[in-house]
Amino acid sequence: MSGLGARRFWWVNQNQTFEHEFRGGYLWSPKENANGARNQFYENMRVVAPGDVVFSFRDTLIAAVGIATSYGYESPKPAEFGSAGPNWGRIGWRVDVRYFVPQRAVKPKQHMHILARLLPPKYSPLRPDGNGLQSVYLASIPVEFAQALAGLIGEDVRRTMSEVPDPSFAKAAAAKGIDEWEEHLQSQIRQDRALPETEKVSLIKARRGQGIFKENVMGVESACRITRVDNPVHLIGSHIKPWRDSSNAERLHGENGLLLTPSIDHLFDRGFISFEGTGELLVSERADEASLRRMGIRVGEKLNVGSFTRQQKSYLEFHRESVFLQARRAQ
Repeated sequence: MSGLGARRFWWVNQNQTFEHEFRGGYLWSPKENANGARNQFYENMRVVAPGDVVFSFRDTLIAAVGIATSYGYESPKPAEFGSAGPNWGRIGWRVDVRYFVPQRAVKPKQHMHILARLLPPKYSPLRPDGNGLQSVYLASIPVEFAQALAGLIGEDVRRTMSEVPDPSFAKAAAAKGIDEWEEHLQSQIRQDRALPETEKVSLIKARRGQGIFKENVMGVESACRITRVDNPVHLIGSHIKPWRDSSNAERLHGENGLLLTPSIDHLFDRGFISFEGTGELLVSERADEASLRRMGIRVGEKLNVGSFTRQQKSYLEFHRESVFLQARRAQ
């Protein structure tokens, strides 16, 4: 379990979007290539954690350095991107970042006699000659490469890298962007003249796991899969395929839900846990072990929560592929 203590180092190519991401304090990528294929540099967004260090590469220079202040979370393509990335999907991954401009804007190409031998053997952000790779967005870099880069840039970066990650960063991982996005979708429902008022009410209540949706889930589920709490008063109808990603029909479909206690619902909705179709509990390496234990997850112990219906398994596949904070390897 990684937690905040295992700081990672990242290189991000931001030629098209640097100004927006720097001013807005974030990273954003699509979830996959335009043809639907996995992209390891997008998958990496799922494993960034608060306290990780990000080197921002733009126009041949390390133009900024950032500290991640959130885990990755689902977010719409930023409106400020405009025409950039016309083939990018509407929904992608976002990581909140606190950027700063370093003492020196280093040009890595001028220092490849130091850096070349430290490049990662696979998924490198640079060619050995120092030229950037346009296909790269977010690349993981070895600590030795990050240390060498920091040595070239200046004391401010070396000092940042030596600091113990601030535990308060974890408090920023609530992914407020998700709430803002869902508020926007909720507003669209309210304004949809084609929907009867009763359906609008049901869809809006479903966002919070209540109303008709919860009743439909109770037709399939009887207790929290993990804590085994079975009193409906203490349970939420938790969408497997998130409310924000679902069609209106899916938002009310009972088999697109689990009955979960609020803390387990939070872990599931934010992708810190998921389930195999066989019932095996999956725990993201991004999750904080101490917090998991307090929430009722027995870390290190295998847990099978029982069987799922065929349609639940289909929704769970979406959750593992598009919500769960664990990078998949590109084929």
